[in-house]
Amino acid sequence: MEKVSDQVKEIYGDKTRFDFSSLIVGDGGPDESELITQPPLQRRGKVVGFEDEAKKLVGCLFEETQQLDVISIIGMPGLGKTTLAEKIFTNSVIQYEFPRRIWVSVSQEFTRKDIFLTILREFTRLDEDMYHKSDQELAELVSSYLEKDKFFLVMDDVWTGKDWEKLQIALPKRNKMGKVLITSRHEEVGWSANRDRRPHRLRFLTEEESWLLLQMEVFGELECPSELEGLGKRTAHQCAGLPLAIVVVGGILSKKFWVSNDMAANRNAWRKMSENVSTYLSEDPGRRMEKLIALSYDELPYHLRACFLYLGIFPEDFEIPVRELIRMWIAEGFIQQKSGFTLEEIAENYLEDLVNRNLVRADKRTVDGRVKTCRIHDMLRDFCIREAGIERENFLQEMKSSGDGFEPSIVEVKKFRRVCAHSNFLSFITSNPYGPRTRSLCCFSKEEITLSPENVSSIPKAFKLLRVLAVTPVVFTRFPLDLTQLIHLKYIALSSTFKVLPEVLTKLWNLQTLIIHTTSRALKVKADIWQMIQLRYLKTNASITLAFETTGKGGAEKLQTFYNLSPESCTENFCKKARYLKELGIRGRLALLLDAKGSRYSPFDFVEMMQHLENLKLINDLSLSPPSEWQLKIPPPFKFPPKLRFLTLSFTYFEWSNMSVLGLLENLEVLKLKDNAFVGKSWETTDGGFRRLEVLQIGYTDLVYWVASAHHFPRLRCLELRNCEELEEVPFGLAEIPSLEIMHLHRSTKSAVDSAKKIQQAKQQKKEGFSLSIFPPDL
Repeated sequence: MEKVSDQVKEIYGDKTRFDFSSLIVGDGGPDESELITQPPLQRRGKVVGFEDEAKKLVGCLFEETQQLDVISIIGMPGLGKTTLAEKIFTNSVIQYEFPRRIWVSVSQEFTRKDIFLTILREFTRLDEDMYHKSDQELAELVSSYLEKDKFFLVMDDVWTGKDWEKLQIALPKRNKMGKVLITSRHEEVGWSANRDRRPHRLRFLTEEESWLLLQMEVFGELECPSELEGLGKRTAHQCAGLPLAIVVVGGILSKKFWVSNDMAANRNAWRKMSENVSTYLSEDPGRRMEKLIALSYDELPYHLRACFLYLGIFPEDFEIPVRELIRMWIAEGFIQQKSGFTLEEIAENYLEDLVNRNLVRADKRTVDGRVKTCRIHDMLRDFCIREAGIERENFLQEMKSSGDGFEPSIVEVKKFRRVCAHSNFLSFITSNPYGPRTRSLCCFSKEEITLSPENVSSIPKAFKLLRVLAVTPVVFTRFPLDLTQLIHLKYIALSSTFKVLPEVLTKLWNLQTLIIHTTSRALKVKADIWQMIQLRYLKTNASITLAFETTGKGGAEKLQTFYNLSPESCTENFCKKARYLKELGIRGRLALLLDAKGSRYSPFDFVEMMQHLENLKLINDLSLSPPSEWQLKIPPPFKFPPKLRFLTLSFTYFEWSNMSVLGLLENLEVLKLKDNAFVGKSWETTDGGFRRLEVLQIGYTDLVYWVASAHHFPRLRCLELRNCEELEEVPFGLAEIPSLEIMHLHRSTKSAVDSAKKIQQAKQQKKEGFSLSIFPPDL
């Protein structure tokens, strides 16, 4: 609208002519040039200003006490309490000292039941009986597990002393081997938790640390240009040592610096930023961060604003799966198509932009550098909810349960376009809400919720215009047939006990994403997915059998991801119709897929028809296969899809002598060998293979001897060995690979660890960047 408005004004300035045909009107999204943004910044590994703080607290964790020891970190919002706790939680020495480590996000809105179930999940599988226990029964169960163990428990963001009183009943005070670390904004919480230990009040950053952090956020590993140093130091000083303020401001400055190559323009932008920060920080201290976040939000281009506000739909401290997030964005219509890019690629670009602006934190990344999960700081989330509710005409509303029902009231649901209810979802649904405007209904509760048959129709009855139904914690005992009346539905994510997806599902012709978590090993899909022309993503943890197989022309041209297809359904017809697939998982009795059994062709022969397939996962379900079928025969290299870049194998029991087959896959970049994918005592890597392989993961194997050198893996960047508990050594020849920069060893032999350290020393002598992580750490 702004672009159109500017062009209209420009034309209207000429009184003699008003030519609308001269307007170039886009679809509201970014220009294609805007899709090429700065790469993710390579920020230094250490957390600025917390090294001394972490050292003190780690020392406290090794102190001997006569009873359960509780340590508290106290500080104002945005000071870095959670960051410091995470640094301690992931410390390799702490990981070794406390094999049982548990992280619990408490936050302002919590139920004791959720917290206790989160802890119990670390000890045992939660069954239906567990969910029906009272808070007191769960507390006693938690205590019975914790009193036997040496454990380290983090309770992040405890708000009040009363909250602590509610939770401490589950902690065994007599277990002097246990350590509890809590973070809170209020000092009274620390004293309530432990009268014998002074709360650790987190300090502000010094001016030197503030400037260092700002440089890291703006430039990564690059140096600040001298022309900007004075303004940068002034801006860092104005942030008053508050890390979150520096990070938010750094996100704005980073975008301004990387977008413009004109140093004069950069100086001007930085000067304005410094003036704005000074203005906002002179306000009421309680509103400083709110103002800075608003400033960062105002700097967002319009196509990012709805995407950012939508993040408020997730609970506090929630680890957001990026694949699901971008598909929710797509279903909502936030992502506009551009030629040359898929919707998923554009959405990933939007997310990276928000990450680079420090409005979203990339929590985990995939091996090829893409964001896998992300989080949003609770102050940023509060801003999203506040802005979405007041400024954006009920864009988003969180329903919070109270003693009298819900806040806001059930009656007000009719106003809201997006509704989330993360606690007491069953009460919310059974209270007869009515949302004629609601486009998204979401629940990301920690508690599993079973929807009884009589309540299954409540959702489609109440929300006629739904586009997104994301309720994975909700277990449906039967597929809600009424859902098929919601013709606007584009995204469904739910859990189930049913084993069949009915044919009537075909009516959801707008559906783009279907995610089903089921307790069943197999899921029969009676719906004709080939008639669901908008379907892009289908995923379930079960093995999918397709009951409806059309023989006519056409196919699912938009279908990009399919997990997990049964070997029986991997037919010639499927491979022809799903020829545009980029990701495919095949799960089940793989002997049926790979063995021709006297026939001229095996079903796997048809997989090569998928000319666009980049990611393939083959999972052999041993429960469905007799032991005689466990050891499989690997297909020849020309049978694999030509563009294959990622390959994951599990329980295939191939022989190491056949690894040369995978080495001949010309475009293979990432190879994950899990759970006895290959077996045998020795692997001698052959010449001429793995020319493009960058990441190699090997897990749970009986491999003892491995012979390899630099020319076998010329581009290898990352090597991960998990539970290779018989491997004698990591080949020293790998030290000659210039690109090798990361090596992880998890539960390996001492000799393998020693060989890895020799590789590290060789790398250091050549002054090549190299990171080696070993678990358990060598103390």
